[in-house]
Amino acid sequence: MPAAAQTARLDELFAELAGSDPAAARRIEREIWAEWSKSGSPAMDLLLQRGREAIAEGDFDAAIGHLTALTDHAPDFAEGWNTLATAYFQAGDYGPSIQEIARTLTLNPRHFGALSGLGMIFEELGDDARALEAYRAALAIHPHLDTVEASIERLETAAEGQAL
Repeated sequence: MPAAAQTARLDELFAELAGSDPAAARRIEREIWAEWSKSGSPAMDLLLQRGREAIAEGDFDAAIGHLTALTDHAPDFAEGWNTLATAYFQAGDYGPSIQEIARTLTLNPRHFGALSGLGMIFEELGDDARALEAYRAALAIHPHLDTVEASIERLETAAEGQAL
């Protein structure tokens, strides 16, 4: 799919998402992820699939290998960087994960998955202020992220308790 057509379709989906109810939001979110996962190349799509399968199997070294090959060959494909960030996160390598999230967001500033992942990393690192900032940015894009809403609520409650 040409990038312009994909962008137009994503613009439509994000407009729908903003005014959707939670049930419709789940469907729209799946469609957004499907659009994000289209590299435009069957070979790159295969590397993405293999990387995701390796993550699911817990083989993070293999995932990082597949996804590094993907990002080397398709450096403008945001979902390649995001999935590589996920592999690094799952492997416990937060520094490289943050770096790949930054690349993802440079290419795709609406990537609520990358933003919520960034929030999770900052929370793991004990940087609650930056975690809240990332979670709020994700929720501003996708208003029905239940786990993100719960994370915001938990962090805000913890911050209120500290202020007393």
